[in-house]
Amino acid sequence: MENLNYVIHLFHSGGYVMYPLLLLSFMVIAIAAERAFYYHKYAGKTFVVTHAVNELAKLQNWTEIDKVIKENPSIASRIAEAGLNNASSEEAMKTAFADQMGVDAVGFRKYMDYLSATVTISPLLGLLGTVTGMIGSFSILDSGAGASAITGGVGEALIATASGLCVAIMAFIVYTVFSHRLDAIINQIENMCVSIVSAKREGWKNWYQSLQKHTKL
Repeated sequence: MENLNYVIHLFHSGGYVMYPLLLLSFMVIAIAAERAFYYHKYAGKTFVVTHAVNELAKLQNWTEIDKVIKENPSIASRIAEAGLNNASSEEAMKTAFADQMGVDAVGFRKYMDYLSATVTISPLLGLLGTVTGMIGSFSILDSGAGASAITGGVGEALIATASGLCVAIMAFIVYTVFSHRLDAIINQIENMCVSIVSAKREGWKNWYQSLQKHTKL
């Protein structure tokens, strides 16, 4: 109970900026939970799909690839399906891959701007709280208070800066974790797309050669 009272005392000592900092901390926690659920739901099977498609593409086993895509719904399966449904030419397939990846990437980058903004805003709010607190502390001189009263007020004012830095660090960690996760997912999917295009290129080459033979006949 004493610890709780002490925390409440520190919170009030930080000034009015502690309230927006508290809201920002709750927002960061909510975004972290939502992003973790979203990535687990839509990217959880990315490695399974990309690994299977890479191996099956080498064998040009398109029937099994289609089966893997349907049994493992994810961002990787949607992108692979989009490309395979537009396999009339290499250019059409690459365009389909890029378009679908652009659509799906929007969902994975959602709320990342909020985290980035929180990293910048939180320390500034903390600094604002400290400056206003120090102004109040030095105004004590007018009432004839001693140096101990001033230093105590300055110490309490610094709570706002410390709180702002804590929120910024928390937001930066969440932002970094999901940014690296997204980069890893994109890298896996790009390698999968290259494997599919390379395998299809052999099929297009054989088809073109066969067409030339029939044309000569």
